[in-house]
Amino acid sequence: MNIHEYQAKNLFREYGLNILKGNVAFSSDEAVDIAKKINSSKWVVKAQIHAGGRGKGGGIKIANSLEEVKEFSESILGMNLVTPQTGAQGKKVLKVYIEQACEIKKEFYLGIVLDRSKGKFVMMASTEGGMDIEKVAEETPGKIYKIIIDPSEGIKDYQIRQLGFNLLIPREAFKSFSKQVNLLSKLASEKDFTLVEINPLILTNQNEVMALDAKVNIDDNALFRNQDLKDLLDETEVDPKELEAEKYDLSYVKLDGKIGCMVNGAGLAMATMDIIKLKGSSPANFLDVGGGASKEKVKGAFQIIISDKDVEAILVNIFGGIMRCDIIAEGIVEAAKEINLNKPLVVRLEGTNVEDGKKILEESKLDIIAASDLEEAAEKVVKVVEGN
Repeated sequence: MNIHEYQAKNLFREYGLNILKGNVAFSSDEAVDIAKKINSSKWVVKAQIHAGGRGKGGGIKIANSLEEVKEFSESILGMNLVTPQTGAQGKKVLKVYIEQACEIKKEFYLGIVLDRSKGKFVMMASTEGGMDIEKVAEETPGKIYKIIIDPSEGIKDYQIRQLGFNLLIPREAFKSFSKQVNLLSKLASEKDFTLVEINPLILTNQNEVMALDAKVNIDDNALFRNQDLKDLLDETEVDPKELEAEKYDLSYVKLDGKIGCMVNGAGLAMATMDIIKLKGSSPANFLDVGGGASKEKVKGAFQIIISDKDVEAILVNIFGGIMRCDIIAEGIVEAAKEINLNKPLVVRLEGTNVEDGKKILEESKLDIIAASDLEEAAEKVVKVVEGN
């Protein structure tokens, strides 16, 4: 689960991390009111969307007066902000974060990411903080320093000292730096973050280390341990089809292709998407109905696929183990009849009760293109949408 910068900074504040004064606004008038309450001669107006690179897209502005706070807020609110992480379609800005501006002595990058291959957190830091950290990672990876954090022991003092030396943190600022690193590590562990980035982490003229930005990803599977974090979900930032999929306990991700996919099992779903690409087209979604789906769950999955205007044809690829092919077939038939299906449908069934499933589809009188294996199914559905 992703959250906004202002939400991440509220969590930072709770844990004692250094952040500047600021608050979220949903209108330009509210932005001015917030700026008035912040004792500053300059403010930063930041678009709040679930994507990085906002400054490059014009979503971050420095205001030198209350008039500029209002002007910049009005121009950013409602804009379709395109960044390297949003893709060409961009994201609509519905809120801005008004923050106190400050003088910056030095910028750094600091992040923690969960390394699933090691089962441990990795803290990364660089002297090259700012908007081009991705370029630094690609062109000069030696400038990014990494520390592996043992989950049972947490980050050690000697690791923090090593990091501080690599970043050339001044002696006068080392106590502040050490405290921030310790608190960030604790926050990431206790709140089950899979990623937290501070870019930039700054050193002020007063030798204080502060988080000027905050990006956080939370592990959905661990939300039962931090129920309060569920309230941070911004549904305006999530595809409505993904929200609908959650109601049916489906794994769904919207993609940019033409072929809607309904598959049981994540591995089979990935293989299905790969072979669609191999045959010359592209998947419109990842959708895994799971190993023991009910008829209602299958029906819900089918309706979600159909609701995607980009879908030109549908491929159902089911290998019945725990999942029964007749259950899948019943769900397909009910969903197709309810929504008056008018898109080509290719179905490949194999496994438990496969003959019963095929019989149900045949007797439904639906216009279904049957396939005996995955390769044939992919070829047929690609031919429908691509004409080759």
